[in-house]
Amino acid sequence: MYARRPTEEGHRIEGPVTPVEALEPPYYVAVFTTVRTENQNGYSETNARMEDLVKDVPGFLGMDHAQTPGGLGITVGYFRDADALTEWRRNAEHRAAQRRGQAEWYESYTLHVAKVERSHGFTRAEVPQSPTGG
Repeated sequence: MYARRPTEEGHRIEGPVTPVEALEPPYYVAVFTTVRTENQNGYSETNARMEDLVKDVPGFLGMDHAQTPGGLGITVGYFRDADALTEWRRNAEHRAAQRRGQAEWYESYTLHVAKVERSHGFTRAEVPQSPTGG
């Protein structure tokens, strides 16, 4: 169920983009909203490592990421239960990345954690094209 969409600013994503599917509640979300500094030295590598690392957390369900042209980044991590979220929060490498983020990469950030009690989704069905194009 892991959905990876992070990109560096200014780069478009190749291929179809879809959000993490609606999940069976209850589950937890961690919404991490950021504004980054000019200095992004080492950020991409650390971000890729964190994405690989979080996938190993039992109960990790997926991740969505969006970046606005103005520089606001939003990452939503989905976790089956509070224990999974706690395990991720306590991971030593993740903690080190958080400290480096505060020291170097983030102008500001907020973290919101919530228990999801309702979830639904929509996907437009592909309409078959007629052989005549109409």
